[in-house]
Amino acid sequence: MHDESLGKLDKWVRENGWSGYDPYDIKGAQPFLMLSKMKATDFAASKAVGRFPMASRRFFKVEKQINSKAMGLFSRAYVRLHKKRPGGDYGIQATECLNWLKQNFSPGYAGKCWGYPFNWQSRVLIPKGTPSVVVSSIAAHAFMDAYEAFGEKEYLDIARSTCDFIINDLNRDEDDDGLCFSYTPLDNFHVHNANLFGASLLARVGRQSGENELKKLALKSMAFTMKHQNHDGSFFYWAPPDHMFRIADNYHTGFVLEALNVCRRALGEDFRYEKELKKGLDFYARELFTGSGESKMTASEKYPINIHSCAQGIITFQELADYDKVNIKISEKVAEWTIKHMQDPTGYFYHQINRKGYVDRTPYIRWGQAWMILALSYLAEDKNETGF
Repeated sequence: MHDESLGKLDKWVRENGWSGYDPYDIKGAQPFLMLSKMKATDFAASKAVGRFPMASRRFFKVEKQINSKAMGLFSRAYVRLHKKRPGGDYGIQATECLNWLKQNFSPGYAGKCWGYPFNWQSRVLIPKGTPSVVVSSIAAHAFMDAYEAFGEKEYLDIARSTCDFIINDLNRDEDDDGLCFSYTPLDNFHVHNANLFGASLLARVGRQSGENELKKLALKSMAFTMKHQNHDGSFFYWAPPDHMFRIADNYHTGFVLEALNVCRRALGEDFRYEKELKKGLDFYARELFTGSGESKMTASEKYPINIHSCAQGIITFQELADYDKVNIKISEKVAEWTIKHMQDPTGYFYHQINRKGYVDRTPYIRWGQAWMILALSYLAEDKNETGF
């Protein structure tokens, strides 16, 4: 089932190319930004975009784009598939994505870094191309995957360069207990998953390069986030002093757990949060997924069932399988439910299912297809008989 689903999605991606729409591309279009500033039109515009995603993009003249995060995710998936099935052309696909990233970074910063190809509105407006720690870390992890698979030092050098961006260009809130990296160079946000994306890259590169300073920064970054873990094991999206939306949602929780696990593997005995990671994983499995494999948006609200949550669930449970083999079974359940309910016959995955049963079938390239091909690459049958 998993291999058939992967094959259909891979075929769809190859036929449709790397360009696509994104849930946030239209929200960065100038006409939409103008409408969102006025209460009278903000709600109506958001509703129209949600209910008529394709028509809205045609109306606002939003074009398909190649997304740096998607290219990082695609390359990670194809590297993983190449390692499992070295006789195919997955390595070529991975290299194509990596070459695109090498040529399309954000210039003017201390190291290689990447952002979104559209404006995005948070508490401040982040102009398109502004590098973020999340996008940059995912791209740099792709280069680390490629370095470990192909042995080309250039890939390690690029990932090390991204560490320079994190260290020198991001803002940081630092005290004796820890530090929090900002989301982009333009803000001072305190966001747990973003902070740990940065920590995971620093820890991983530090292990390869032998630079203790990178490991020390990763430990301080983790210390900040772990200090704010909730008693039930969850993590809110925003960290103090940003007291906003005190909610632990599905996919951002998955990001936090996955990043902590990358740090655990990279830091070895220096990793100090085994019990806390296990507690967070228990909350994630118990509260954010049903027994049948459906993802929930939060512990108290199932809808919308979002493809981002489904994909991250598969990835997180696979990554943390060494804590308990039951996590493999959970990831398989999530995959089976997702394939059955959210994969189109043509191969791509739908965006989300809402409370009233409405299915948003928009084939978002970064949000759905890139994350799902990475997720399915974890479940792909290993046909490598040579022990690559």
